[in-house]
Amino acid sequence: MSYGPNPWQQLHWDARAAVNFMTGGAGSGLIVFGALAGGPRWAWLIGAALIAAGLLSVAMEIGRPLRSLNVYINPRTSWMSREAIAALVLFAGVAGVWFGVPMAPALAALAALVFVYCQGQMLRRAKGIQAWREPRIVPLVIATGLAEGGGLWLVTAGGDANWLVWALLGALLLARWALWRAWRARLAKAPRRALEQIDRAGSRFIAGTLLALAAVLLALVAPATALGGVLLPLAAWLAGLFALAGGWWFKFTLITRAAFNQGFAIPHLPVRGARRG
Repeated sequence: MSYGPNPWQQLHWDARAAVNFMTGGAGSGLIVFGALAGGPRWAWLIGAALIAAGLLSVAMEIGRPLRSLNVYINPRTSWMSREAIAALVLFAGVAGVWFGVPMAPALAALAALVFVYCQGQMLRRAKGIQAWREPRIVPLVIATGLAEGGGLWLVTAGGDANWLVWALLGALLLARWALWRAWRARLAKAPRRALEQIDRAGSRFIAGTLLALAAVLLALVAPATALGGVLLPLAAWLAGLFALAGGWWFKFTLITRAAFNQGFAIPHLPVRGARRG
């Protein structure tokens, strides 16, 4: 059933749309951490490539991919248009970083934050889908993307980071865990089938978050041990893997399996020939 009084799963956004939220959020977070903590220049290219891969995946969802250029037509009202424009600014900022242009890192990081914010708003504006329209989805998407990107940045840095960077990643992991709980608590009236998918993905999301937090704690105590040189790279890989896996599985489920329209109802059916009261 594609419409009716009972909830039905939306079919307009599939796995290709989910990839945009998965790789776009992680790429944005990687660029933000790069601006805050430095790191190799090629890490910026990875962040830009992840965002480009997500946008390309969405373009391929259209039967005629070149029509995706129409996304730039209406930035005044479309969050998708704003996302695409933010991506162009971001790519320009990353190019500036590669060629050593002053203030380019700040420009790229600001565009990355706008990009992931637009992704959250794209979901919130889908008023017919209860799992998406809850306002807490916006900070949840932002915190999840930044945590994913922070984990990736630590992998590119090999764990060689100031303790403040590790602490920031830990704070983002705690924030996304708390935001997920707050968002889930507001979905009591969502369709049962949607809640089943959300809870199933949520258990993996929370597990990944907690395991990534454990890796952060390991990194914070590792310098005080004799095996610090071995534990730090290991903690970086574990934090990146678990932060990314939990976040990506949650986003994939949110877009493709938990996106149920609420259905509609007609309280008073019109009856032909009946006198109006």
